[in-house]
Amino acid sequence: MSEFTNTKDKRLTILLKVAKTILQTGSAREFIVGNKDFIETVIPTDFITLFDVLIKEGYPMDDIKVLTNKILNIFHQPIENFERIIPAIDSFLGVLEQNNREMELLLKQIKPVFKDFVLDVEHIERKKKLLQLFRQLEVFVAHYTIKENVLFPVIEKNSSDYRCLLIMWSFHDDIRKNIKTVIHQLSNDSVELKTFKRCVGDIFFNMLAIKFREERILFPYILSTISEEQLAAMNREGFEMGYPYVQPAKVAKSDKKEDFEDGKVNLGTGELSVEQLKLIFNHLPVDITYVDEHDKVRYFSTPPKRIFPRTKAIIGRQVNNCHPPESVHVVENIVRSFRSGEKSRADFWIKMRGEYILIQYFAVRNEQGEYKGVIEVSQEISDIRKLEGEKRLLDW
Repeated sequence: MSEFTNTKDKRLTILLKVAKTILQTGSAREFIVGNKDFIETVIPTDFITLFDVLIKEGYPMDDIKVLTNKILNIFHQPIENFERIIPAIDSFLGVLEQNNREMELLLKQIKPVFKDFVLDVEHIERKKKLLQLFRQLEVFVAHYTIKENVLFPVIEKNSSDYRCLLIMWSFHDDIRKNIKTVIHQLSNDSVELKTFKRCVGDIFFNMLAIKFREERILFPYILSTISEEQLAAMNREGFEMGYPYVQPAKVAKSDKKEDFEDGKVNLGTGELSVEQLKLIFNHLPVDITYVDEHDKVRYFSTPPKRIFPRTKAIIGRQVNNCHPPESVHVVENIVRSFRSGEKSRADFWIKMRGEYILIQYFAVRNEQGEYKGVIEVSQEISDIRKLEGEKRLLDW
């Protein structure tokens, strides 16, 4: 084991040297000529460690992305030749790989249509066909979303060398942006050909490069480090989010955990202590009141500034007794419509003491669709109504 570790350390030292040479000069020609024997000795997981170190050292992401393409091109052959673990077809990684196959087939369909289209961008039928194909390709970004929200968190918990995922995520976003640009251009009357061709070229290169890096570096590493139970859980979550093209034929059911265990409440999507639950509800900038299926008030939140007063005396009280005679019929009508399934939401907005108040009622139903009560949510929205355009930068 120590011999392997030392060998890996030696490989990493050399890889870091060539990586930093590329970062400084943009080229590694001398290294390639003088180190052909070394190139054949690397293994895929070396690059997970390499990029983790480089990110920790603070190199800019744009520079690291350029480096990634160059260095993985140098070592493409030994990575491809390395015998990998192949995931089971209906497993989480197996389904991701099946979707990769479908994506690659779609790119093959796009290629000849794209080549014909750029020769005559006024050809309406080719333009329509290409737009249809790119809209199908856009569906594939769900693959990246599943990786970011299901796979990446598990890797972060199980491995200290997880920072290479930041590079992959950045490439995901490049692909998303370029597909949107292509679809936007194809949806307009005219196409700016230079931008269009560059975006399509980047889409092809990045999607196929990410596929290679997944299947030859990341996925085999996961199979050697993450448990079967975790992989099964990820498959369930991927299925719930929706794989882009291919779904698993069978998804193992999860073992249901106790609703309350070790002082924490199991919420299905996380476990919180009672104190954390109170803090969350009471820090939301809204008033929340919950009335159960028997029309009894069971809970209200206590944010720093409450719009409508509430006291603990109302807990257990019939909701129709909490309103004056002039308006109680409105509440009863809402509850009746929610209970019957006719409606699931009611909205009101009023001006009060110089503020603009949004009051919303939402029907609460369980997984079987059975009525379990109503939530009243009130919020002061004067500032929200003034919002225009976009704000993407932090300005405080």
